[in-house]
Amino acid sequence: MNGIHDLGGKHGIGPIIREENEPVFHEEWERRVFGMFAGTFVFAGYSVDEFRHAIEKLDPAHYLESSYYEHWLHAFEDILIKRGFITREEYDDRIAKLAKAEEV
Repeated sequence: MNGIHDLGGKHGIGPIIREENEPVFHEEWERRVFGMFAGTFVFAGYSVDEFRHAIEKLDPAHYLESSYYEHWLHAFEDILIKRGFITREEYDDRIAKLAKAEEV
């Protein structure tokens, strides 16, 4: 597959800037998303290939602008909705409630 996520080995992309003493997780939410993998993997019964495919379906601009664990979170959302564990409406309602709570 040739997509935006397949940048390895391409010329002209620019240098990879490594963060000195980079932590495993930059934010607490990243740690929680990482922890969700095993539970959703077993609970929802998806494969690693399905997980990767969900990430590869991200809009190219969003893929480049978002972080590693945001890609994972998107994959969880996509798979859980696709497999019927949650509906798009339930997901959208929950996101709206969380956004509203942040405004307060």
